[in-house]
Amino acid sequence: MYTLNRTSTTEMEVTSIRLERELKEKLKAISGNQGYQALIRDILWDYIQQKSGASRSKLSPSDIRASIPAKAEQEQRCVITGKFIRASEQMLLGLTTHGDMVPLSIDSLSKG
Repeated sequence: MYTLNRTSTTEMEVTSIRLERELKEKLKAISGNQGYQALIRDILWDYIQQKSGASRSKLSPSDIRASIPAKAEQEQRCVITGKFIRASEQMLLGLTTHGDMVPLSIDSLSKG
């Protein structure tokens, strides 16, 4: 997930959002000690980064636990090399050590 220098909650703007009770409970369950509001902020920052095309912190091959072959349905950017993967191009989906599925270019896990 997106990581940034944390802003003090006293410096944040209060916003009200309505969530289904089941969604809120599931967010609480998976957020652990982080808290569900911080998790929601991380999710929203990830979404903003993805949609804006802004550079994300790159991962290294050692951050990938497993990979599976895939075909890009939309343009993607490899999280290791930063290389664009065009729609219909062969790619890999990598499972990170944090349990996220991320786009990888075919050659991103090659040694050398």
